[in-house]
This record gives sequence, structure tokens and C-alpha cells, in this order.
Amino acid sequence: MTQIGRSNRRHNVAVPGGGGARVSLSWAALSDKGYRRAVNEDSLLAKSPIFAVADGMGGHTAGDFASAAVVTRLAEQVSVDFVEEDAINGALRAAVDDMSRGVGQTDLGTGTTVTGIALALVDGIARWLIFNIGDSRVYQFADGELQQLTTDHSIVQELLDAGAITPAEAEVHPHSNVITRAVGFNEDPVPDYWLIPIVAGARLLVCSDGLTKELTEHGIAHFLGDGSSPLDAAQQLMDAALGNGGRDNVTVVVVDVLDTPESGSHSESGSRRSLRRH
Repeated sequence: MTQIGRSNRRHNVAVPGGGGARVSLSWAALSDKGYRRAVNEDSLLAKSPIFAVADGMGGHTAGDFASAAVVTRLAEQVSVDFVEEDAINGALRAAVDDMSRGVGQTDLGTGTTVTGIALALVDGIARWLIFNIGDSRVYQFADGELQQLTTDHSIVQELLDAGAITPAEAEVHPHSNVITRAVGFNEDPVPDYWLIPIVAGARLLVCSDGLTKELTEHGIAHFLGDGSSPLDAAQQLMDAALGNGGRDNVTVVVVDVLDTPESGSHSESGSRRSLRRH
């Protein structure tokens, strides 16, 4: 398990040309191997402007190496205040190259999910750039409402989209661990991207599926709303996931938006614009 960055009570990012305007964030990150896994194959990055979780696959050495490669390459982009889609694409491609040469390489290859949020500057306005490959997830909690901002790349999601199964059936489907897209296996990574407004008062969650296997969206919303701080919310989510069984590695990154010049109304928080879908 590789963790880059930890908690930060307040971090201010100046918006270029904003006449002193800034985005203020607070965040916390936790990870645990759970009760049934020998090692933690998750890795995380929690340093502005990128907050990401990677859930490795392929076994002990391979999965850990793959997730570490992704967050390490993404961390090379945190020397600036805002990042672009091209920077994330380049980091993921470099991570795939690292995997092909690294100690985690196996005959079957190695790979990882990755999902996250990044501060981006679009036409002079600060926005969240959401990115995802696999079945780790990003949620936003605002005005008491929870919204999943990413779409899983999984067989279960494809069945849901086709109307072949219900959400209740998806929760217990035998192929719930089978994903249809990953970073690695010597293939060019293909993330999905979305842009959303940065809304003051919103709380965002980046997590591996070790959390969503153990908690319903109702439970996630409860703990995000109950937590007095990002660390408190992250700890409550972690305790609940472990208390419900902890069948997989669990990683959570909670980010609070304290202030932003582009906060707008909270009704704007649901606006999600897809940049590229494959």
C-alpha cells in the first residue's frame, strides 16, 4: 500500500486572474487492509490538486505494485495548482510503462483501478475534473443529497444499464468483482472524464470498492453528513466498513470545499458534463 499525502485542515489555491479569489479545501485519507486480505493492494494520493484512489489487482506483489505506480505517477503532477486532462493521461500511460518493467509484472500482467478528482482551470474558472477507470468511485454530498459522480466499468454496471438486473440484484451478483476496464495489462489507459462545478459546502468522497461492498448509499450519505470534519467522516466510514465485515481493502479520501469564488447555488452541484465516454 502506498499513501502519498495525508490530512490537511485548510489549503488555499489562488485562482489566476481572480483578483485574489481562491478555492479553500480540507481533506483526510485513510486505508485499511480489512479482515480477509493478507495485504493492502490499495494506494492513494491526497495532495492538492489531485485526490485519487487506486485498487490493485493480480495478487500480492502485482496489485500493490500496480496501484503504487499509478498514484506515484499522478503525484508528479501536484507541483502545480491546477491540472489538465492531458496531464492525467500522461501519468497513467507512464504508470502502465512502469508496470510492464516492474517487479510486480506477472505472466498474466497486472493492473489497477483508479478514480479521483482534480482541480482544473476551464476558461479561467476553477472546476472539478472527475476521472475514472474501473469500479472505485467518486461521490459528492451536498445539501443532504448524495450523488455518484463516476460510472463503474464492470459487468454488473453493463447489466444494470441494459435493464437485465435490478439494483438490488446488483448488490449480490456473483460477478460483482469483474471489471471491464483497468489501468495496466500493457494496454493504453482509457479514462472517463467529467467536469463539475466546485460548490462551497460540498463534501466529496473518493473510495475503493472495499467501502461500497460494505455500505449502501444510504449509509455512505449518513456518515458523510454526520462527520464533523473530513477526518471524522473518513473514520466513521472506515469503522462502518470494517464493522460490516471488512471483506476487502478499504480506502477513503474525503475532501471538503470550504470556500470558492465559483460556489454558485447548491442546485448547481448536480450539473455533470461528460468530457469523453468510450
